[in-house]
Amino acid sequence: MLQPPHQSLQVAAVPAQRAPVRDRDQGRDQDAPWHTEAVCRRDEAGLFFAPSKEPTAARLSREEAAKRVCARCPVMVECREHALLQPEPYGVWGGLTAAERRVVLARRRRRDLELKKAARGTIAAAG
Repeated sequence: MLQPPHQSLQVAAVPAQRAPVRDRDQGRDQDAPWHTEAVCRRDEAGLFFAPSKEPTAARLSREEAAKRVCARCPVMVECREHALLQPEPYGVWGGLTAAERRVVLARRRRRDLELKKAARGTIAAAG
């Protein structure tokens, strides 16, 4: 089967990491990287990255199909965190598009700032 040219980008971008301990009970080898269990590595990789000049309706349809694949993936949370920590600028990772990941990252930054302000206020009040 011919693979889309952008599949190699996805595979190359995914780092080797150890599987979380909680997955031992689910039968996953502890020494295997989390992405070896990713559903997208099997045959749907073309769904996750946009071809050049993709029309909006086609993009939205493809992204929804990719999210359905993610919804049944056993490593969706690990994939999402990888994409947020990198951050991955393209494609659907962990059930989120690049735009959705930017929103999550902005919310995390805002939350972190609020927590820091609250911590400074607590320290100042105690002193």
